[in-house]
Amino acid sequence: MLRALTSALRLPRPWRPLRTRSCASHGATGDPEIQVRALTGRDQGITEILMNRPSARNALGNILVSELLEALAQLREDQQVRVLLFRSGVKGVFCAGADLKEREQMSEAEVGIFVQRLRGLMNEIAAFPAPTIAAMDGFALGGGLELALACDLRVAASSAVMGLIETTRGLLPGAGGTQRLPRCLGVALAKELIFTGRRLSGAQAQALGLVNHAVSQNEEGNAAYHRARELAQEILPQAPIAVRLGKVAIDRGMEVDISSGMAIEGICYAQNIPTQDRLEGMAAFREKRPPRFVGK
Repeated sequence: MLRALTSALRLPRPWRPLRTRSCASHGATGDPEIQVRALTGRDQGITEILMNRPSARNALGNILVSELLEALAQLREDQQVRVLLFRSGVKGVFCAGADLKEREQMSEAEVGIFVQRLRGLMNEIAAFPAPTIAAMDGFALGGGLELALACDLRVAASSAVMGLIETTRGLLPGAGGTQRLPRCLGVALAKELIFTGRRLSGAQAQALGLVNHAVSQNEEGNAAYHRARELAQEILPQAPIAVRLGKVAIDRGMEVDISSGMAIEGICYAQNIPTQDRLEGMAAFREKRPPRFVGK
């Protein structure tokens, strides 16, 4: 078992820089439905994925899902990405969920294929090597909340509205909601929220532990985004390989018994021992100076 775990938990191959992004697939207006931006200055290391489909309140249709998958495939190979932040370019909305108008035109077979792709998207977000943060400045319903649940951390405006509301539409969560919500909140509470299709405010979500932080909304409607950036800035100075391996240890360890989880932690720790950053951390401590981590 340990040999299999060791093989499964190897660090990713050396990452390639992300090429300047130009979406090949476009919406009806010819505009891309997402934008990817690498921040600079004190925010260098933070990359944003901006969802911008105002005509459908960022609903997850075929094009938006394809563009998100394409962006994630490129970004996971970019060593410069230390934190990935999901945000919305549509005021008052994070993501309204699946595009039910588009789905209504699909055959039953096409629905099954699309939902499988949607589930795959959420798995890609959850498996992203660097920490991910969802900045929820508005409605996050159904698949929109499932996208946020696939992220490592969630920040919401207190006035944001979120919920797995699929049962109110004759559906059930199909993109990971039935699995990630109970892992986040516990089985009984997750069942209550899914069975009732209840909507929560950002403040209520924080009280339950569904989001890490809830902040009062500002006039621009982007208070959660600013708090998410502050959170990302706290992560940036830390050793990126150690952060990445810590994420692997937590995510893999939560799926097994504690004995196996301890073995996973040991494997991850062993991979960090030969890194330059570990030696730099000890040298900085000894010399009483801030460490300068380089991700090697």
